[in-house]
Amino acid sequence: MPIYMDRHDVSETVTAEHVAQIHQEDLKIQDQFGCRGLTYWFDDKRKTAFCLIEAPNAKAIQQMHKKAHGQVPNHIITVDAGIVESFLGRIHDPEKDPDTKLNIISDPAFRTIMLIDIQHITPKNNTRQPHSSAEQINRNISDIVTSCGEKPIWQTPCHCLVSFRSATDAVQAALDLQSEFKKTGNAKNPEARLKIALAAGVPVTDKKSIFEEAIRSAERMCEIFDAEIIISADIKDLFATENAGGFIQPDNILSVAPEEEKFFTALMNFMEEHWTDAYLSVSQFTRPLACSKSQLYRKMIGLIGKSPNSFLSDYRLSAALKLLNKNEGNVSEIAFKTGFTSPSYFSKCFRKKYGYLPSDYLHT
Repeated sequence: MPIYMDRHDVSETVTAEHVAQIHQEDLKIQDQFGCRGLTYWFDDKRKTAFCLIEAPNAKAIQQMHKKAHGQVPNHIITVDAGIVESFLGRIHDPEKDPDTKLNIISDPAFRTIMLIDIQHITPKNNTRQPHSSAEQINRNISDIVTSCGEKPIWQTPCHCLVSFRSATDAVQAALDLQSEFKKTGNAKNPEARLKIALAAGVPVTDKKSIFEEAIRSAERMCEIFDAEIIISADIKDLFATENAGGFIQPDNILSVAPEEEKFFTALMNFMEEHWTDAYLSVSQFTRPLACSKSQLYRKMIGLIGKSPNSFLSDYRLSAALKLLNKNEGNVSEIAFKTGFTSPSYFSKCFRKKYGYLPSDYLHT
């Protein structure tokens, strides 16, 4: 049977003991609906509870909850048990203390999500072998993450995703990774770039996938900002809460303010829908971002150091580089896929940014 995770937004008066009792009420009648309650998480600070349930369908979960205690979930998504365990550390109730009648679980499902983006600029058929350092970089990532008691959720030569319980551990791991990268991976491949973004969130929102909102926020920060480590406002606040001395920001960390997050979220919502349109103009950005052309220019220069035109061009070229590294089409096909009207102009822009022609990346 499929496995689901649901979200309950509960009132301020609900405690961990209340949620434990509700969980037991579900277990008493779950067989009537063909369900099997695996475990739950409760966040007393944010007043959210998340249930992990094996069930024939989402409707059966709603019916079970309604009959057991009347607390119908706000959202339900389908999940993979292995992915849930990677993000949250378990898929079953923790072992109950034999001296207690009720197994009270106060484990919040709120996590810090780390996205590591490794960009290899050198073409694969270049004698310098851009991926020669990828294996070493991945080993370093695994070693440093493991030292914090975590492990990568998934890892490729270009990306890695990790879930942390502590924002402090995540920030320290990011600093250690960049330091190690400069000593090893970057030394072997000077044109490689390592970006790390940290965002925080809960497993179930109004999105379709687990931690989708936090992961997407981290991905967007990597795409937008030119810094070694980028952290959301939530991460900065969490770090300050976890440490008596507050947050002392190193030079290689960029923290994004809440109003900046709001702006880049609106920007990326529009970009992701329209960036492949070869006739997209800067004037079309102004309406969804609720600003004039001059305001848009000032905001983007102030926030990311790029004009709207430069940002659009760099976004397209970055997407093209990924397609070329995956060998997904010839130069002309990739040019048109990424919003360029001319393969020759695409090649000119690409060479100006990366120092190589797009054709240098194609397998021979």
